Amino acid sequence: MPALTNPSAAADQLGLDLGLPPLPAVAPKKKEPVANRGPAQKATHPKAIRALATEQTDYEAIATTLDAHDDYKVIRRLKPTLQFPSAPVGAVKRVAILDTETTGLSVLSDAIIELALVVVDIDTATGLPVGEVQVFDGFDDPQRPIPAEIQALTGITDDMVAGQRLDLLAINQIMKGVDWVVAHNAAFDRPFVEQRLPLFASLPWACSFADISWKQLGYGSAKLETLAAHFGWFYDAHRADMDCHALLAVLGQSIGDSGQTGWQHLLAALVQPQYLLQATGAPFDAKDYLKLRGYRWDAGARVWHTRLGSEAALEAECEWLAQRVYANPRAQVTIVELDALARYAGRDGKTSVRSVSA
Repeated sequence: MPALTNPSAAADQLGLDLGLPPLPAVAPKKKEPVANRGPAQKATHPKAIRALATEQTDYEAIATTLDAHDDYKVIRRLKPTLQFPSAPVGAVKRVAILDTETTGLSVLSDAIIELALVVVDIDTATGLPVGEVQVFDGFDDPQRPIPAEIQALTGITDDMVAGQRLDLLAINQIMKGVDWVVAHNAAFDRPFVEQRLPLFASLPWACSFADISWKQLGYGSAKLETLAAHFGWFYDAHRADMDCHALLAVLGQSIGDSGQTGWQHLLAALVQPQYLLQATGAPFDAKDYLKLRGYRWDAGARVWHTRLGSEAALEAECEWLAQRVYANPRAQVTIVELDALARYAGRDGKTSVRSVSA
């Protein structure tokens, strides 16, 4: 039986006398016309947003209104940019943004199933992309079933890649004049790509994941989806072409308080020497110090290692190792110098040994 909101009226209907006075009639609340609501009400009142959507269906205006309020942040679907109208102020460098989807994580046993390239000119004076954007996206049949978890992650099925091969002529054409390559996890993508397409071995590479100190610059995560959301976009991730377009958009933004775009950070990283420092023979009881310091364990070489972005950082790290890790005055570490042609390729660079002692 439904709840009785007016006991007197219900009693009359049932023929009962409860001895209760009738409740006063309540006039319905008059609704204010939407047209009379001011801009401040539109920004804060959910009904105003619904009214806007009903009346004008200008969703961008609705999003802009909502985004102007301190309590809201709107993220929009990323729309790929294929033409940048700005003319370059300084010299330009042509960059290929690259992403792959593969059957797994091992370059020894897995294969590429999708390769995407987005090629654009970067104005070195402003750190912004200029001119036309060229795009390549193609499937490659791995000649084996794609694992179910990879199909679920990428949406790429066996039927989609069956009989497909990368168009090498198209790749060679789009890569003409490219000065450098960037990927958001170059240590993963570069070995796969060089194994399939040797032309990429002769180009310098940068990694937008590792070569920009995202956390030091105030970002909680270096994950591409998270960075895109921070700058106001969402997109269909884990497909190579959209990952490339997302990276193009993110790197065109001013990063942190530096006033520099992501592209400017990467251009600086390209010319800086990098060093792979291997803490050779580090005592077992130092492993916790090394982990906290950011060292990673190479199970194959059985050594803790870290990457350093400058000679000053290398000197400081050797000093830290001498003070906190090595007690043996004859201890030595191995240093591999990596320029942009070698880094992230899994190939050895110029190797040297240095003594470290307190």
